[in-house]
Amino acid sequence: MWFNIQYFKQFATEVVSTLSRKDPQNAKSYEANAQNYLAQLDELEAEIKATIATLPAEKRILVTAHDAFNYFGKSYGFEVVGLQGLSTATEAGVKDVQRLSQFIIDNKVKAIFVESSVPRRTIEALQAAVQSRGQEVVIGGSLYSDALGNAGSVEGTYIGMFKYNVTTIVEALK
Repeated sequence: MWFNIQYFKQFATEVVSTLSRKDPQNAKSYEANAQNYLAQLDELEAEIKATIATLPAEKRILVTAHDAFNYFGKSYGFEVVGLQGLSTATEAGVKDVQRLSQFIIDNKVKAIFVESSVPRRTIEALQAAVQSRGQEVVIGGSLYSDALGNAGSVEGTYIGMFKYNVTTIVEALK
């Protein structure tokens, strides 16, 4: 659910409420920090909507290894198709690869994406299946799905991770 900024704002508000109840002496500080962060999330939402608006609606098809981006798709107008469903523990079978490769060809999907939490070979197999049918599809980059980037990096924050993912997706699909 963290790929819907409105939900993430609700999470932040709930954290502040809980911290304030458990530590009333610092409640004003928690609230002030929350207001600042919620404003940053509003700015993030406006920025990513503007970035997404540069991509024609018919190109908003996000193909990844698993279905971690469904909330993102519903929130920001993308059709999300995952190779192996919700679980990162299951392996995609030959039929899954063939089905999705045909979908990519039929919909002229330009790029598919690796996820930070899923082995790259899954998407590489899909890319090879598409190419074996005479269609070109590139790996558009690696997306953060079930984790943030490294500590201390821009992508190591929720805001930085979200901006990185959206920029990577939009640029690869243009």
